[in-house]
Amino acid sequence: MKQDHSFVTGRLKSFKYAFAGAYKLITTEHSIMTQFSIGVLLTAAGFYFGISKTEWLFQTMSIGLVLSVEGLNTAVEKIADFIHPDFHKKIGFIKDIGAGAVFFAAIAALAIGLIIYVPIILAI
Repeated sequence: MKQDHSFVTGRLKSFKYAFAGAYKLITTEHSIMTQFSIGVLLTAAGFYFGISKTEWLFQTMSIGLVLSVEGLNTAVEKIADFIHPDFHKKIGFIKDIGAGAVFFAAIAALAIGLIIYVPIILAI
């Protein structure tokens, strides 16, 4: 197979693979399905409550961060399971670290969500 060295077609292929990966994550991984659904609900809430441009920036970054870290964690888990399908203490440790990274991102996103929406809801 001849490698394509064109910048434009190379970027288009990269985008195609990235879109396929995002689709696989959203349609096959329950944790991503959950996080994606929460992101959609928060996006709808942002439109409904008319959040500010700055709040949109923080909310969008939070959703993107959580989905990205969750996707990377899934990739780490898949690689670990492929390399060592049976239980192994070190593989478990690696998976726990990945889950911890998702936890940090989710806590930061939760804090941002509370900062944005609690004052709006209390003002109603």
